[in-house]
Amino acid sequence: MAENDKQSRGTALVTGASSGIGLELARVLSEHRFDLVVTARSEDRLRALADEIVSTQRVSVRVVAADLARPDGAEVVARAVAGGIDVLVNNAGFGTHGPFAETPVVEELAELQVNVVALTHLTKLLLPAMRARGSGRILNVASTAAFVPGPFMAVYYATKAYVLSFSVALAEELAGTGVSVTALCPGPTHTRFQDRAGLERTRLFRSGNVMGAREVAEAGYAGLMAGQTVVVPGWRNRLLASSSALAPRRLTAKIARAFNDAPAK
Repeated sequence: MAENDKQSRGTALVTGASSGIGLELARVLSEHRFDLVVTARSEDRLRALADEIVSTQRVSVRVVAADLARPDGAEVVARAVAGGIDVLVNNAGFGTHGPFAETPVVEELAELQVNVVALTHLTKLLLPAMRARGSGRILNVASTAAFVPGPFMAVYYATKAYVLSFSVALAEELAGTGVSVTALCPGPTHTRFQDRAGLERTRLFRSGNVMGAREVAEAGYAGLMAGQTVVVPGWRNRLLASSSALAPRRLTAKIARAFNDAPAK
């Protein structure tokens, strides 16, 4: 029997599923027979993704248009999956770029809301049912930015440090409960993220160490299903993550500044 003909493995909720890593995670999960609930601000993109997946995979896809930058965004999504889920993928997030003294405070407060508050709130709302059932998986998308301070992206790097710390702590709390928590920490990745953050011409994204979103999603899925606590795709990124723990934070901040500061000439 073909894999697509087998019974569903459960339901996965993916936030920020309209593009980039979230879109690819939705595709990968559907290919492994998970029914989906996909959410993002863009209903049109979500419906295009749903149509694509339903036409190629024997799974169901439910679209929930929601803005996680709104204080009630997580509650809107949680109410839409009141029947319960088996996998929570907290992928939604964005970054701002520039000197902190000059960047728009409105955007950075929204960044904190999406990257930190909504992720925490949605986990808080959906975890109790998983724990009561004794099964479930949570994938929180952090970044290699979580391992170092990030001048000119100070807020974004700090939010990802929170996601990593929160995920590792929660994974330890839940040990033995049947619920796993995985932090996915990709490095620079080809997505719409760099366009929104204004990073397309920085050294960070012209360094030759930029992975594809599909490759990152596959690594994230494999780590999620294996119950890994931290997944860092790509050997260069793993080297960065491990070496940053040994270097003085002032030095890692200077290195990050060189990649985040002026566009490459």
